[in-house]
Amino acid sequence: LYIVAIAHGSRVLELSDRFLDIRKDGQWLVMFYAPWCAHCKRLEPIWAHVAQALHNTNIRVGRIDCTRFTGMATEFGVSGFPTILFLKGEIQYTFRGSLWDTYSDVAEKFQPHGFFYSVSPIIAKKHINLTSLPTIFVYKENEHYFFPAESVNEDLGLEYLNSSMYDWINAERFATFPKITRGNINQLLQTRKYLVLAVVEENKLQEIPTEMLVFRDMIESVIKKNRDKFHRWFQFGWVGSPELANSIAMTVVPLPYLLVVNSTTNHHHIPEDEPSQLTQEAVTIFLEQIHNQSAPSYGGNTLPVRLYRTYFEARTSLTEMWQGNPVLTAVLFGLPLGFLSLICYSICCADIMDADEEEEDITHEKKE
Repeated sequence: LYIVAIAHGSRVLELSDRFLDIRKDGQWLVMFYAPWCAHCKRLEPIWAHVAQALHNTNIRVGRIDCTRFTGMATEFGVSGFPTILFLKGEIQYTFRGSLWDTYSDVAEKFQPHGFFYSVSPIIAKKHINLTSLPTIFVYKENEHYFFPAESVNEDLGLEYLNSSMYDWINAERFATFPKITRGNINQLLQTRKYLVLAVVEENKLQEIPTEMLVFRDMIESVIKKNRDKFHRWFQFGWVGSPELANSIAMTVVPLPYLLVVNSTTNHHHIPEDEPSQLTQEAVTIFLEQIHNQSAPSYGGNTLPVRLYRTYFEARTSLTEMWQGNPVLTAVLFGLPLGFLSLICYSICCADIMDADEEEEDITHEKKE
């Protein structure tokens, strides 16, 4: 017999190792369990309800005791208990109920800033090599990066799965070397990584001088050649507007320039060597020093620094306005100052005139 008995009077079918002979016949929803497993025991009443709900369908619900039929766990690639598989012919799906719910919740948070999809394994297998199901991966720059399998561990709890998936998607949702502007830098700072910024200057046609382009490409090559080493801690990118870099460094930086920002503390790091003289090896050493916290840091988020940054940005904005249109700048700031001067003058002069009139009245009285 292939099916030994009905488990505990429910509609769950207790299967043996001879299930291998009929696994491709029809559709099966099978739980692989161990009697000593506490999670399996908590799942038993739920599994009985599942079997009852699917009784009048073409899906048969069963379970296999892997302590009695040890070869079944190996045959189906079961590494933990309980494991739920849906079998349909040659297709085998591993069910992880919390994985989809967590993915859906995280995708909803990041949807305004990226694209999220679900796809059937049949279609996905035509393009990538799937080792397990379900799985989550990001596709960018003609490469696939998979959500770590060790993070999908139900023993660690739903809260761990949610936080690990959020952090992973948050870190992987950007290109390897994107253009960073005032519009997206706040999103990049949410990665909680160091931002490695290659600072160059674009003209109005978005063209970059050759020497700056060489520098930008050199910085990009560092992350592309050392992704496994740096991707976890650093987010690379390039800036085509020096004003953004000036605001971060609170000074006018020379071009081209290399600036590394700590997204958690707002400190920044700059190399000791001239940026135009940097090599891939020098940049790698510089980033290693930042990671082990031996590189000097500047700026931060203290009150004096915030006040100075406000002053620097105001001064920079005023300078740019004056250089762009000095007449308009003079009018914008001259008119309010002029009105303020008139008001102050009127107040002061009114007091003086009142005082003179009083003195004249007193004088006339004495003459009489």
